[in-house]
Amino acid sequence: MDVFRINPDDNVAVALTDLRAGEKITIADTGDIQLKTDISKGHKFALKDIRAGEDIIKYGNSIGTAVCDIFMGEWVHTHNVKTGLDYITDYTYEPVCISADGLPDKKVTFNGFIRENGEVGIRNEVWIIPTTACVNDIVKRLARLGEAYKERFMTNIDSVVAFTHPYGCSQTGEDKEATERILADLATHPNTAGVLIVGLGCENSPVEAIKAKMTDYDESRVRFMVCQDEADEIERGEELLKELIDYASEDVREEVPADRLTVGLKCGGSDGLSGITANPLLGHVSDRLINLGACCILTEVPEMFGAEKLLMNRCHDETLFRKFVDMINSFKRYFKDNGQNIYENPSPGNKKGGITTLEDKSLGCTQKSGTSQVVGILDYGERIKEHGLNLLYAPGNDPVACTALAAAHAQIILFTTGRGTPFAAPVPTMKISSNNELANRKSNWIDFNAGTLVNGKSIKELTDELFEKIIDCANGEKVCAERSGYHDMAVFKRGVTL
Repeated sequence: MDVFRINPDDNVAVALTDLRAGEKITIADTGDIQLKTDISKGHKFALKDIRAGEDIIKYGNSIGTAVCDIFMGEWVHTHNVKTGLDYITDYTYEPVCISADGLPDKKVTFNGFIRENGEVGIRNEVWIIPTTACVNDIVKRLARLGEAYKERFMTNIDSVVAFTHPYGCSQTGEDKEATERILADLATHPNTAGVLIVGLGCENSPVEAIKAKMTDYDESRVRFMVCQDEADEIERGEELLKELIDYASEDVREEVPADRLTVGLKCGGSDGLSGITANPLLGHVSDRLINLGACCILTEVPEMFGAEKLLMNRCHDETLFRKFVDMINSFKRYFKDNGQNIYENPSPGNKKGGITTLEDKSLGCTQKSGTSQVVGILDYGERIKEHGLNLLYAPGNDPVACTALAAAHAQIILFTTGRGTPFAAPVPTMKISSNNELANRKSNWIDFNAGTLVNGKSIKELTDELFEKIIDCANGEKVCAERSGYHDMAVFKRGVTL
């Protein structure tokens, strides 16, 4: 298969391999098309003559309008297509009927760490969280000492990690509050066996502020240190880490049902195949997890623009629909208030890979959500409450969005990519390639290859394989980023810096 028409209503098709001008392509219900231009893999070409001003249809929806006449067989991209997006929009709730797949035919379990508050972790890690950037080097040094200690005594700890960030001081208002919420959410994450929170002592988001936002935590698993109060903060910090590591080393995995899983859904460095292979695959896996009673979280609000109506109509009631409308329009106002176009996207890498407009990107991106009903809308820094599909307020930026997913208490993030990235969130970040070339070239980054969908492998086969890999990860199998020692976090900075 050299080309793919995603929806019967589409007036463009996508090249699955590099095509040359003059080649004849046969499309069902269309007949032979002779290409007028070279078409790179992942890019689109016209299946019929499209007049200036007419919609470009992909995924059965408009991804923009033609800025000039486009003839059958011509390349369709940024040079002849413009977005159709605008700013604040009025939406009408038009709910769709979502058919359930029925009860799962077998019990699915994994072995996790049951925490005192009933949450379940898939890792037994010790995290060191600084309240402010001023102590970043201290927590990095402490992490090295903690890692050496846990290796020396062969403890039951997966890793000791310091999560540095540039904030926690000189912030005001909601911006300050959001940073504190994210740090508190991470400090109570079920993947943590123990947490050391390190402050300086004069910051405006001190240890006490983080502690006040930490709800339902086990005091035996958390330690606090203010560096200005210690004669030797390294010596004291190492003592506290040893206490945490020794205590948490008693933890053991126990069998729990798959409905205790919370999975984050994210994409980054997408290409023209992301919406054909990797993202639809995640949609199938997401539906399967939700059918088992698990939670899935979709974020990247700006990458819902152009596809938001499809998600809105899956909201389980009108109250939730209104909450989602507020989320979408709030993010559009955020762009406008900062003098930015809402369609300042896709990225240069996305465009090189074949994605033309934000609608094009969004319609591919949101396929990660599958077909399940939307049951929850989460604010930035808010933790998961409802089992099923939840939508989370966060930007498209990979580190910021993935940190928000972890703060919502996702234990694992499924991350699709067409161009590749070594990035890792605070929780295991499984990289799923949209194409074979990336999977073969960057096997040290990629955990799973969805590109084989274009080689004849069925979506059912790949769904089964990826689902089993997720369960293996929940049981303790490390993903590529973990084996490389990669862990990152980032905070969504929206306010004034003093």
